[in-house]
Amino acid sequence: MPTRLFLVLAAAAAALLLLFWRPGAPPASEAPPSSSPGGEAFRQRLVAIGDLHGDIDNAKRVLRMARLTDKTDRWAGGNDIFVQTGDCVDRGTFAREIYELWYRLRSEAHAAGGRVINLLGNHEVMNAIGDWRYVTQADIKHWGGVDNRQHELSTDGWLGKDWLANYSISALVPLSPFPSAPTLSFQHGSLRPSFPNLTPYPDAINRLGHSLLTRALTPPLAKPYPPNPYSGLPAGTTREEAELYDGGGPLWWRGLADVEDDRIVCGWAKELQEKIGVRRVIGGHTPDFDKIVHRCNASVIIIDTGISYAYGGVLSALEIIYTLTPPFAPPANGTDEPHVLRAGEKYIEREEVNAIYPTGKKRIALEVRQIVL
Repeated sequence: MPTRLFLVLAAAAAALLLLFWRPGAPPASEAPPSSSPGGEAFRQRLVAIGDLHGDIDNAKRVLRMARLTDKTDRWAGGNDIFVQTGDCVDRGTFAREIYELWYRLRSEAHAAGGRVINLLGNHEVMNAIGDWRYVTQADIKHWGGVDNRQHELSTDGWLGKDWLANYSISALVPLSPFPSAPTLSFQHGSLRPSFPNLTPYPDAINRLGHSLLTRALTPPLAKPYPPNPYSGLPAGTTREEAELYDGGGPLWWRGLADVEDDRIVCGWAKELQEKIGVRRVIGGHTPDFDKIVHRCNASVIIIDTGISYAYGGVLSALEIIYTLTPPFAPPANGTDEPHVLRAGEKYIEREEVNAIYPTGKKRIALEVRQIVL
C-alpha cells in the first residue's frame, strides 16, 4: 500500500504536468527559435586562379584543390563562377592542354549552372602578334611545329576562334543577379585609373582588345620572333589599340601590385571604385611566390603566385563566398520551401574572401552588412 506521502507527491506531479503540457508541442530542443538568424536565402561562390604558364598538371591540381573539378578533372563546382586571369601560355610546355581544358570546362560548367570566365594576359597577346620570346622549343614541338601552332592560333584555327569568342581583356563580375550586388573587376595586370579608355567599363577595353586580336590573328600571321625580326603590332593598329597594349594598359601595368606606398595604391583603388563601381580589383601578372597579395582592405587583390613549374611558387586560388540571409528566421509554416528573395526587404549580406593553399584556407577579408534588396 502506498504511503500517504507518496500519494501526495504523485498528485502534485500530475497537476504540474496538466498545467504545462500542450498537445502537439515539440520538445524544447526541436522548437524553432523566434529570433535566431535564418538560413541562407542566396549563396554564390567564386574562384579565381592566376598565371599558369604552360603547366597543365599544376592547373589541374589547383582546380581540384579549389573543389571546382573532381578526381577525373570534370566540373564539380555546381553553380560556382570560375575566373582565370590569363597567361596560360609561354615558359612551360603544355599551354595547348590548358586551353583545351577551359574549352571543355566551359560547357560542363554551363550545363551545371556555373560559369567559366577566361581573360587574356599579355603573353596571349604576345603570341598573337608573333612575339615568341618566351615560347619554349618543347612547347613548339608539343604543338606540332611552328606552322601548326600558328594555324591553331589564327582566325582559321580552333584556339584563335575560341579566344575571339570567349576571352576578353577585362571582366566585370557581379556576385548576385540583384541590383544591389557588389561587383568585382578582373584583368590580367593592374587597372590604371587614368587609362584613357577605362569607361564605359569593361566594354571600351574589351572592344579594343577584340579588334586588336582580330588584326593579329587574321592570316597571314606575323613570322615568329625569334628567329625572325620583331614586327611589332599588326598593320592598321589604331592609337587606342596601341595604348591598350602599352605599358600603362591593363595587360602590362603593375602599379597596384608593385608601388610600395599604400597611400598611393589605396587612392587609386578608391578612384577605381568610384569610376567603375566595383568593390574589388583583382589581377595577376606580378607574382609573389609565397602568397596571394591583398591591399587596401582587400579592395586590391593580386593572385599570381607563380603556380607554374617554371617558377616553383605556391599553388593557390582565390575564393569568395557571398550570401544573403534574412535577418530573422521566417515563421514556421510546416514546409521546407526555400525562402524567396523579395525586393525592398532587408537581408544580411556576407562576403567572405579566402586564399586557398595546399595547407588549407586563409581568411583575407570578411564583410557583413545589412542591405535592402
